[in-house]
Amino acid sequence: MTATTVHTTLASPLGDLLLVGEPSATAPGGTALASLSVPDQKGGATVGPGQIHAPAAFTEIAAQLTAYFEGTRTRFDIEYVPGGTPFQQRVWQALETIPYGETFTYGDIATHIGAPRAAVRAVGTAIGRNPLLIIRPCHRVIGANGTLTGYAGGLQRKEQLLRLEGAGCVVGAVTG
Repeated sequence: MTATTVHTTLASPLGDLLLVGEPSATAPGGTALASLSVPDQKGGATVGPGQIHAPAAFTEIAAQLTAYFEGTRTRFDIEYVPGGTPFQQRVWQALETIPYGETFTYGDIATHIGAPRAAVRAVGTAIGRNPLLIIRPCHRVIGANGTLTGYAGGLQRKEQLLRLEGAGCVVGAVTG
């Protein structure tokens, strides 16, 4: 990243979230979000040298996340730092179309982006590289048989998020 990178943590029902972003003149609150990670997340962001601890930079983002966890917000109005391959971007954009409280399968996402259903594994890999857990709702993607599968933040957290949203799926049936 060429811009100054800022970070903070935010207490949540999932544990302390690590928020990483960059200043942006166009973002609500002045910060574009680059990453949102949960504790012990597979491939999650870490704080590195040169990053500035700046909780005030995330006031708007923190308010939206807090409202989400309180059940009063179902969509986010947050600017993101661009990233990912063109394929990942298509998959991530499809995630953003999944309504609050609903679930799609990996095959649904493949169909949504115009990829063959055989691309389900590639879709799953792209979803697994989503740097914006919760905000870009990859937790709303489940297995074809309705079970909870693959979540970088851990399947317990995926189940917790789906329960919070009242999603209709086979909660409790998890596979690794």
